[in-house]
Amino acid sequence: MLLYFRRYPLYVFIAVQIVLFLFYYTSKNSSCFFSALTPKADYEWISSQKYILGEDGRRQYSYDHNMPLIFIGGMPRSGTTLLRVLLDAHPDIRCGEETRVIPRLLSYRMSWMKAPFESKRLEEAGITAEVLDSAIGSFILEIIVRHGKPAPRLCNKDPFTLRSAVYLQYLFPNAKFIFMIRDGRAVVHSIISRQVTISGFDLSSYRQCLKKWNSAMSSMYTQCSKLGPSVCLPVYYEQLVLHPKQWMQKILNFLDVSWNETVLHHEKHIDNGDISLSKLERSTDQVIKPINIEALSKWVGHIPADVVEEMDQVAPMLRRLGYDPSGTPNYGEPDSFVMENMHELNRNRDNWINKEEQMKEQRSKLRERIMTSSAQKKKSSEPPASSDSSI
Repeated sequence: MLLYFRRYPLYVFIAVQIVLFLFYYTSKNSSCFFSALTPKADYEWISSQKYILGEDGRRQYSYDHNMPLIFIGGMPRSGTTLLRVLLDAHPDIRCGEETRVIPRLLSYRMSWMKAPFESKRLEEAGITAEVLDSAIGSFILEIIVRHGKPAPRLCNKDPFTLRSAVYLQYLFPNAKFIFMIRDGRAVVHSIISRQVTISGFDLSSYRQCLKKWNSAMSSMYTQCSKLGPSVCLPVYYEQLVLHPKQWMQKILNFLDVSWNETVLHHEKHIDNGDISLSKLERSTDQVIKPINIEALSKWVGHIPADVVEEMDQVAPMLRRLGYDPSGTPNYGEPDSFVMENMHELNRNRDNWINKEEQMKEQRSKLRERIMTSSAQKKKSSEPPASSDSSI
């Protein structure tokens, strides 16, 4: 060996350097020695270009993860449906109904990543974080794009998606987020009085629901703050309904969308069938009306006295968001446009009540049909009763 080194010193030196490099590289990556010698695959997966047809059947919109998507989030009963129909009234924006599957998928992903054993099992199966993120991003994009009409700007309204806003912004780097905020006491009263089922909420307890509201809002507030004001815009429901033009101008400016008066008259587009509504969403019978302030203070006087006395401890996010936890709130005065809407609602009160009742009746009948059909399917799938006679 010594003789060989004296004759070919350069070759020996190079060989030693290669061995040392491979040993260092493989030990840093906790893989076997020879893995570094394995050649890379001479191929890679590449997504095909995707298009959706425009309404004329010829125009095409391409879509990918770099689209400037719009996400509306917040607690249910915080005005998320109202804002989405206002944006739906704009000719360049399409939101549509809640998808419901997007927040569930995000929740599954969160649980997979939080469980060390489960995440390791996924990794062992070749489902790395990169693979999972790619699949989740593609799924969300397909749902948003395909569940409604084409439009230059697409929007998603699933309230609890904002709990994963930072992750969504990673998947869709050009997306923007709107965080709907409403007085938690009004939110909880609406949830309880309208019997809105939300996982984990006890509809018999104002205290428990306010604590749940506080926890959810704290999480979403943190997510929005991490994204920053250029990506996530907090919008207070009370101010939106008191001063709709001012706030819709601010919202559209934030989204880089040109102003259009149609966003102030969503009820006309609902009547024309230009805005799709889900018969099963509980907010539907309210958003058919012009922008109004009927629901602002309905909660006052309904919260138990012991909860009111301890509101700062029960729901500290109220004060953090700028609400006074004690006493009757003063959200401000409505502008002239809203006052005229209120006069119109009062002048045609019977007509609007009839429309609202029709929507409620349609929802009730549809729910009944679904329950009946479900019961029949369950009954038909049950095995026949066993006979007492012997074989």
